[in-house]
Amino acid sequence: MASSQHTPPAAKPAGLEVVSVSRRNANVRTVRVPRPPLQDASFMHATLKGLQITVKHFFKNVVTRSQVETIQYPEEKKPYPARTRGLHRLMQRDDGSVRCVACMCCPTVCPANCITIIPAETSDKRVEKYPAVFEIDELRCVVCGLCVEACPCDAIRMDTGKHALPVEQRSDGVIDKDEMLAMGTRSIAVQGGTGPEWRRG
Repeated sequence: MASSQHTPPAAKPAGLEVVSVSRRNANVRTVRVPRPPLQDASFMHATLKGLQITVKHFFKNVVTRSQVETIQYPEEKKPYPARTRGLHRLMQRDDGSVRCVACMCCPTVCPANCITIIPAETSDKRVEKYPAVFEIDELRCVVCGLCVEACPCDAIRMDTGKHALPVEQRSDGVIDKDEMLAMGTRSIAVQGGTGPEWRRG
């Protein structure tokens, strides 16, 4: 003989009106959902509120320009910080020749593999090699500055204050040795350093 179990009535949802109707031993529950306010149902109130804020800031910036950060580029340019990494340049010796000795430190440390150096022998007794070809693909450069840190001769710098210009041809984004030498100046660094007695000097 099966025992009858009493089932507790379900909890009434918040904001809902539950009407129970008994039909032939079956409980039918009719739920009446309350309608939301008109301003929430049509989204018109939220839309008008957003447009009000937009129009307020628009006329405030047009009239007073107190919060406008836009400058008229390229007529107006902000000065670059002193430590900005710009286009590469090659430093020169006293006779105007390049200080690079083709030690291959910069292409080795470059994470983007954008530096191409082809060394060649030189008759200069101060150095053994010089770069016959020195090219940098500025479109691949990630402006990390590792080439400048790795150079032992103060031959390459990134302090030109110029950024890479947009180009139409891929080849135009590659700068060669002559272009970098034209942006370079004479370096006052001593080749090989001043030795272990530099403090006495």
